[in-house]
Amino acid sequence: QVQLVESGGGLVQPGGSLRLSCAASVSIFRFYVMGWYRQTPGKQRELVAGIGARGSTNYVDSVKGRFTISKDNAKNKMYLQMDNVTPEDTAVYYCNGDPVRWAWGQGTQVTVSS
Repeated sequence: QVQLVESGGGLVQPGGSLRLSCAASVSIFRFYVMGWYRQTPGKQRELVAGIGARGSTNYVDSVKGRFTISKDNAKNKMYLQMDNVTPEDTAVYYCNGDPVRWAWGQGTQVTVSS
């Protein structure tokens, strides 16, 4: 059973940067399309960035040019570099497959505020 653990969230000022990490209990990143999702209260969870098994990436328009998804297959980890963040990026961030394949982790809270 795959367990996903997100970390790296916190409080950051507008325009600042943050790096999120996703660790998996088994080796999955080299085999599956993976994604970073985020959710705010009252809204559906949305996919904001994805990375293919071979490393191709895609982003939702609202984060394009500001967020960078990457992975390290050897370390069994995936990352989301968040630059020039805005208050609209405030959310709980999760990782999972794309499409969703496994139980959700606890997520990591990102709060953008001055």
